[in-house]
Amino acid sequence: MTIKGHTVGFVGAGNMGEALIKGLVEANVVPAKSIHCGDVRRDRLMELEKIFGIQVAADNNELIRRADVIILAVKPQIMEPVLREIAPAVTRQKLLISIAAGVSTAKMRAALNKDARLIRVMPNTPALVLQGVTAIAKAQHLEPDDLDTATEIFKAVGRVVVLEEDLLDAVTGLSGSGPAYVAIVIESLADGGVRMGLDRTTAMTLAAQTVLGAAKLLLDTGLHPGALKDMVSSPGGTTIAGIAALEEGGIRTTFIKAVERATLRSRELGQGPK
Repeated sequence: MTIKGHTVGFVGAGNMGEALIKGLVEANVVPAKSIHCGDVRRDRLMELEKIFGIQVAADNNELIRRADVIILAVKPQIMEPVLREIAPAVTRQKLLISIAAGVSTAKMRAALNKDARLIRVMPNTPALVLQGVTAIAKAQHLEPDDLDTATEIFKAVGRVVVLEEDLLDAVTGLSGSGPAYVAIVIESLADGGVRMGLDRTTAMTLAAQTVLGAAKLLLDTGLHPGALKDMVSSPGGTTIAGIAALEEGGIRTTFIKAVERATLRSRELGQGPK
């Protein structure tokens, strides 16, 4: 099944839902008239309708009936009640794709209490500028082309990797939460520039573009990050002096711990309230 010629429904209209809608429309993967959205916030739906020209559903069950592919873009804490609500409208003809951190396909299938076609994915917020990365988990009980359909959707907003579902919590801790880590890096670099005399606007431009450029250089060339570091570090020079300061602060260990802690929190969210 290709997404071409099919309707897509969004249960939830948060930032990630908006990012995906924007990507699908701007990449001409799915026309706006074939995208339906539902949310408890009516004003939010009206906003997205005005921006993208999508269709607004009165409630979630109406949305499910209209759509061939349904993106479950709700918080993990409310996933189970949402699934119980829409269960009567879900059939094997519908493909459900969840972006909720930590909620396994087994738990979602139990909430639906039926043999649904379910795929779990983890995108990230750079999808808003079509530069995201999405991990798609392999799953059972799917039709042969369902993973290809999910890949087609999420390629509209960036890169895609396919892996086993038990690795998705680690993906959440790395790329799902990662934009926040990188934002702190950019802000900190800019703060350093301001401290040394640059104005804030210039410092932010230099910091953000440096991070963007370094990432693109690694992706486009396949260079190991250590090789890029060595390219910039002259003997006795400025870069190695700065790197020494980063190592004194334990930057590597801190980032590793951030990914680890976010991964563990993703697992906790998937277990639900205690």
